[in-house]
Amino acid sequence: MKTDEFAYLDATAQAELIRRGEVEPLELVDTAIERIERLNPRLNAVVTPMYEAARVAAVGELPQGPFTGVPFLLQDLMAECAGIRLTEGSAFLLDFVSGHDSELVARLKRAGLVIVGKTNTPEFGLLPTTEPRLFGACHNPWDQNRTPGGAAGGSAAAVASGMTPMAHGNDGGGSLRIASSCCGLFGLKPTRARNPLGPEYGDVLTGLFAEHALTRSVRDSAALLDATAGPDLGDPYMAPPRERPFAQEVGADPGSLRIAFSTRPATNLTIAPDCVQAALDAAKLCQDLGHEVFEAAPTVDGEVVARHFGFLWSMLPVWAIHSWSRRIDRPPSADQFEPLTWALYDWGRTQPASRYLHAVQTLQKAGRSLARFFANCDLWLTPTLGEPPAVLGFFDASPDQPLQGLTRAALYSPFTSMANVTGQPAMTVPLFWDDRGLPIGVHFMAPFGDEATLFRLAAQLEEARPWTRQKPLVSA
Repeated sequence: MKTDEFAYLDATAQAELIRRGEVEPLELVDTAIERIERLNPRLNAVVTPMYEAARVAAVGELPQGPFTGVPFLLQDLMAECAGIRLTEGSAFLLDFVSGHDSELVARLKRAGLVIVGKTNTPEFGLLPTTEPRLFGACHNPWDQNRTPGGAAGGSAAAVASGMTPMAHGNDGGGSLRIASSCCGLFGLKPTRARNPLGPEYGDVLTGLFAEHALTRSVRDSAALLDATAGPDLGDPYMAPPRERPFAQEVGADPGSLRIAFSTRPATNLTIAPDCVQAALDAAKLCQDLGHEVFEAAPTVDGEVVARHFGFLWSMLPVWAIHSWSRRIDRPPSADQFEPLTWALYDWGRTQPASRYLHAVQTLQKAGRSLARFFANCDLWLTPTLGEPPAVLGFFDASPDQPLQGLTRAALYSPFTSMANVTGQPAMTVPLFWDDRGLPIGVHFMAPFGDEATLFRLAAQLEEARPWTRQKPLVSA
C-alpha cells in the first residue's frame, strides 16, 4: 500500500493488517512519521518527535494487544512517558524529562500501540485553543487560520489530517470534545475514574479531569477504552463496572432511546446559528432512526454553576505551578509563564480554602440535580460548542486584562463542562459541516457509568451518516 493509503484506515483496520501479516509494524510507523514530517510544518501539531524510540519499539517484541504495531500520539499534558520530555505547554517545564510512564501510558503500550510523538497543547490546558507561547499556534486542518480547539488541539489536528488514526487527549472542561468538534472527529469523555490518572494523581480538581483519546471511528474509541479502563492500585474511587466490553456495544441495537435535547445553555448565552442547526439536525436524525426526541433541559442555575466552575478552573494554575515547583525544585517567576497563567496563579493564592470547598459543594449539588434529570431520559443532546471553530487569536487578551481569554472561553464552550462537573460520560459526534466546510460537533451526555449507550448510538449515527468521507484541506 502507498503511504497515504494507511492514513485513512482506522486503528482497528491497521492492527488487522498486521495480524494478517500484510504489513509490518515498522512500515506503519515509518509511513506515519513520513506523514507527520510532511504535514506538521503546516499544522504544528507534533511538538516532541519520538521517531527513533518508535522505530526501535516497532522492530522489537511488541505486546500482543488490540492495536499491536499501530502508531499513536500522546498529548503533551499529564501523560508521562519515561525518558521523554513533558512540558504541558509551559516554558517552566521545557527541560523536564519524565522518569516513568503514567499508568495510562503503560496501558496504551500494553495495548500494542507505538508512540511516535507528543502533541501541542495550551499551557497547562487552560484554554479551548492550542496557541501556547512555548511552541506557537497549532492550526486546524480544515482552515489553517482557525483553532483546532484545545487543550487537545494538537492531537485533533494530527488525527484529522491523517498523521495517526487516533491520539491521546484529556478533558477537564471539555478539552478533548472541543478539539474533536473543531476538527471533525469522534471524541468521548469517559465516566469519572474510568481511566487512571496515576501514579502522580488520584484525581484532579475533585474529578474534573478524564483521560481518553480522539478517534475517527467509534469502534477505535470503544476498543481503546476496553484496553485502558479500570482502577489503578490506590485510586480514591472507581467507575461502575461495565456489563461487557465496550467494543461489543458498537453495532449493538440501541433500542428506542429517550433523548432530551436543548439548544440553549443553562447560562442563556446566544449560540451561533450553525451550532443550533447542527443540534436540530442531529435531533431529527435520531428521530428518523426511531428514537423518542423531545425538548427538555435540567433544572440547574447555570449562572451559579458557571461561576463556581470558573472559580475551580481558576485554581488549576495554582495547583499546577505549586506542584511542579516542588517536583522540579525550582521557584516559579512571572517570566516563565504566560500572562493568563500567572494572573490566575497570583490571584488564586489569595483565595481562602473555604471558597474552594464551597465551590466543590455547589457543583456536587448541581451534579445531583442533573442525575435526577436523567431519570426521565437516556441521553441529553446539545451543541458541543457555542460557535464554529474560532479564528486563531480569538482568545488573546490585552496586556492589562490577561483574564479576557478565560472569559471568552466560557462564552465559546458553555455546554461541555457540565459533564466534568458531574463526572458523567459524554461524546461529541461529527455529523454537521457548515457552508464554509467547517465541522460542527453535536454533544450527547449519558448517565454516570453509561458509556455503553453512547457507543451504541454513536455507531448507529456513524452508519447512518458516515463522517470519515469528509477530508480536511490539509490532509494526507
